[in-house]
Amino acid sequence: MSIEFNDDRILVSAAEMAAIETRLFDAGFPVAALMEKVAGRIAQWLHQWLQQTDKSLPNRPQIGVLVGPGHNGGDALVVARELWLQGYPICLYRPLDKAKSLTQAHLNYAQSLGIPILDSYEDLKPCDLILDGLFGFGQTRPLEGDLAQLITWLNQQPQPCISIDIPSGLHTDTGEVLGVALRAEITLCLGLWKRGLLCDRALEYVGQVQRIDFDIPQADIEAVLGSSPAWQRITSDWAKQALPLPRAQATHKYQQGHLLLIAGSSQYAGAAILAALGARASGVGMMTLAVPESLKPLLNAQLPEALVLGCRETSQGAIAALPPDLDFNRYDAIALGPGLSQETPSLLQQSLQQSAPLILDADGLNLLAAASDWQQGQPERGFWRNQPLILTPHPGEFRRLFPNLSQPFPPDAAQQAASQSGAIIVLKGARVAIATPEGQVQINPHSTPALARGGSGDVLTGLIGGLIATGARQESPLPSLVAAAVWWHAQGAQMAQKQRSSLGVDAWTLAQTLPYVLGPDGDT
Repeated sequence: MSIEFNDDRILVSAAEMAAIETRLFDAGFPVAALMEKVAGRIAQWLHQWLQQTDKSLPNRPQIGVLVGPGHNGGDALVVARELWLQGYPICLYRPLDKAKSLTQAHLNYAQSLGIPILDSYEDLKPCDLILDGLFGFGQTRPLEGDLAQLITWLNQQPQPCISIDIPSGLHTDTGEVLGVALRAEITLCLGLWKRGLLCDRALEYVGQVQRIDFDIPQADIEAVLGSSPAWQRITSDWAKQALPLPRAQATHKYQQGHLLLIAGSSQYAGAAILAALGARASGVGMMTLAVPESLKPLLNAQLPEALVLGCRETSQGAIAALPPDLDFNRYDAIALGPGLSQETPSLLQQSLQQSAPLILDADGLNLLAAASDWQQGQPERGFWRNQPLILTPHPGEFRRLFPNLSQPFPPDAAQQAASQSGAIIVLKGARVAIATPEGQVQINPHSTPALARGGSGDVLTGLIGGLIATGARQESPLPSLVAAAVWWHAQGAQMAQKQRSSLGVDAWTLAQTLPYVLGPDGDT
């Protein structure tokens, strides 16, 4: 996957961030100078936020600052000093007496300025705002005893909390709660995005996340992560560039891809319709739908532009077999699974043997998981495949496909699954992770709980299939197209939510909203 270097896209582990900072210090950048720079930018951001935000806070709110023993505490002390000098009422609370030498020096200076230090965390009650500077990136030990009691108490208070870098009590790499964690309204991530901030389990703790850039030289980032970092977050600008836009003025439908969608059964006709609507929104030049014969009139009515193939069906209303004269070579991509049922494993075997990229979802994944040796590549079983395979499981389907992977962090699990299977993995969740066999991982930070509705995944399958079919004609990188589809899908849900609330975004509405996400020039 070709990814242009962009530090707003990079995701780092605690070890990687520490290695990058060590390079800065080894090159002669003083730790104290970096602390002043970072904390100065935090203080500037906070001042602007307090002046502009429409919140029930006074013009000069009283800010309680939690000071930890490490450099995160030092950052907090410098922020406290700067805001104090700007006239903000500040008070400090230190749950631990120990401190690193630089942090202690800033504490001494804060005391010399007359900034009060509280004796008890209960004295924070009069504060209008809490700034969390207890623990920064790299925390791995569970918070226990008095610290756990402090965090629990803070989570019960009405004041908003803003955390420096990462809420205290969260694991930097996985977002795991280390015993107890502070629930922040805003997290100010320093330098580069930390992986744990994009983990599903961290979402109820991190609140709104803002990155505070402090100008890390590209050379130092590349020295640790390489010129194309493996872990990245999807940004809107990047996703729009990955889409097959703009189209050539002299193009025609046969140059914009042809998708074969194999879907539907008498029980799940809607899944086929929703997947087809997702494909329609992608702008794919041609779409062929293979559905049970009894569904053909319904699909023709809903999607008059599609070519609908009625297939012989089983007594239960599922596809029994594809038409014998079906020419797979006509198609630039194949999507199989939505509403299909698991009655006919031969559909999967037949599709896996084709040369076009194959997207599997829903019953396509269930059929694949039922073949316990599918990853071993046994040609006689029909599960051997050299062409691109894209799997789009939710967590339950993922566990059935990869029962031996116990990695608790979903993006890590997706990365391992992609490496193990040779497939591109789209692991669904509140933050979708896309992993490639080469070890690259992209996480979509743009999402909404409005997508927690039946049929949303069917729309995504069609959207991915349509984009891949279109992109195949332009030789676009498949992983980029998949990631762009995930982004587009989430943007559609967010747009619909603004009109209907998170409770009103059904899958049909989502599919109808997708075409409006991109403006006439590809702008959102």
